Amino acid sequence: QVQLVESGGGLVQAGESLKLSCAASGTISSIDGMGWYRQAPGKQRELVAVIIRGDITNYADSVKGRFTISRDSAWNTVCLQMNSLKPEDTAVYYCNTMTRFKTYWGQGTQVTVSS
Repeated sequence: QVQLVESGGGLVQAGESLKLSCAASGTISSIDGMGWYRQAPGKQRELVAVIIRGDITNYADSVKGRFTISRDSAWNTVCLQMNSLKPEDTAVYYCNTMTRFKTYWGQGTQVTVSS
């Protein structure tokens, strides 16, 4: 059974940094990419960053230059380094793993940025 577990969330002040990690367990084949999404209260879930085969990355405009996505060589772990955090980054952050047949999601980790 595939499971994704996020960690690293918390409460920080504006301008500080956090690093989120997501560990995947179970057998996942044909991985196309891994990513991070977030959902703020009253808003739809949105893409934050994604890394796909060839280590091609894509970021939401709102986080470009501040966030960096990375993965391990086995596609078991994906991380999100978040610098210069802003109050508008406050949300529940979810990781996912995308395969040819299915997308798997973690349960989410709360990130709160105070002003």
